[in-house]
Amino acid sequence: MSIVNVLNKKTTDLNISGDKHKKHLQVIQKTYQNNIESDYTEKIEALGKNFDYSTNSNHFWGDRQLSTLYGSPLYEQASHAQKLALNHLYWVGQYQHTASAEANTMLYNQITSGVFAHVGGYETLCQELDFETTQERHHINTFHKIGYKTKIALLGKESFGNSLHKKLNHQTQNNLLQKFRELHNKESIQDFTFRFLTKLMHQGKENYYSEYLKQKSNSIPTATGGLAGVTASPSVFKYLSLNWGSSPFLAAQYYSARMVANMSLKTYEYHYYKHFRELEKKGEFIPTPIAVSYYHLLDESFHTTMSQTIAQEVYKDFPKPTTYEKLLSNVIILLLQRGLLSGLSAALPATFRDDVNFIPSYYRLLTSPLFNQMHQQDALHWMKKCLCEEHEGFYVNLKYHQSLLNDLRRFFDRLEYLWPVNRKMRLMAEGGSIEKAIKRNQIAFKQFVTSVTA
Repeated sequence: MSIVNVLNKKTTDLNISGDKHKKHLQVIQKTYQNNIESDYTEKIEALGKNFDYSTNSNHFWGDRQLSTLYGSPLYEQASHAQKLALNHLYWVGQYQHTASAEANTMLYNQITSGVFAHVGGYETLCQELDFETTQERHHINTFHKIGYKTKIALLGKESFGNSLHKKLNHQTQNNLLQKFRELHNKESIQDFTFRFLTKLMHQGKENYYSEYLKQKSNSIPTATGGLAGVTASPSVFKYLSLNWGSSPFLAAQYYSARMVANMSLKTYEYHYYKHFRELEKKGEFIPTPIAVSYYHLLDESFHTTMSQTIAQEVYKDFPKPTTYEKLLSNVIILLLQRGLLSGLSAALPATFRDDVNFIPSYYRLLTSPLFNQMHQQDALHWMKKCLCEEHEGFYVNLKYHQSLLNDLRRFFDRLEYLWPVNRKMRLMAEGGSIEKAIKRNQIAFKQFVTSVTA
């Protein structure tokens, strides 16, 4: 049988309708209609445009537990004003990460939509993904506006780069420039290799290749921040971009990865949602960031429904995954577990990574005007107590960890192509250890002390 006939047969198979097929297509149709009818993008955009920090500065932006350094020895000694600031800075930090994750979503929505468009019968799904991409752009702008104004008010312009930051950058600048040159020289070879491997592994599926990737024929788009930034290198995500844009099954599988981001966000955003409802019921002042979180969750609820439907149902419409597709799918979830979910922060609630990447930020925070520009010795003393010794903050974060672990296990357990280590989220489960987190923080802290005192 010729390749053309094979492709025609597969296309016919993909569009076979059945009761189960119709059911999730109906879910997609309803989700799209509801998302358009209840779109809160304009409201979120207006809140960001009109945000004034001074008007919101004397109110907590949600539960006190959702504060940087919550439960640590330093938090217990902090003044009321400092606790307010730590609560605000936590919101800013989480939504900066969310903004980066949503930039990833914008990219991969377009890549995967380009595959589904070739399959046929998924026009509404593609419309929803395009609409989500538009929403994400406005969400990101609002998060950045609130974050910038808040950091300037609390920490000053120095918060965007101080002497320590410059010192550490200077130590590695030459190496980074050299690596950049090397990567630039190798980029064309790397891209050629990635394209060759992807075509080799997806023979017979050329007709499904994403239109978005075809438009980017001069370079392979990749993600660098957010969920992607803590999962793998930009080079790895280049390769994933090609794969998610070459196979209907893998295009659907991407949404199991996106679901991790959706559910991680909900871990803390749902608390802002509840706080909004409580303040609204009492007729009390609602800080702008809480309102943004509230309306954002309402928009994102449709995105989460789409992630779940595509990841758990739509993939079944397509031919069974090949051995390669199963392998790549499992490696992706393993990378997510390892990079995003296998640790426990001592100072950032609902954050399931160890603090190695946050330590420079903590140092800048303690030496900022918020803490009266602590001397280096005092800052390092408090960092050691907060990161390297057991305290209440660890136990608060462990509760968030267990809640998300249970939710993810329920979600992934329905994906029969995953290995048990992924269905049961075993790497994440192993990371829920205060003892392990402290030991890793101790190692990272010693290395940091050497870098700033050398």
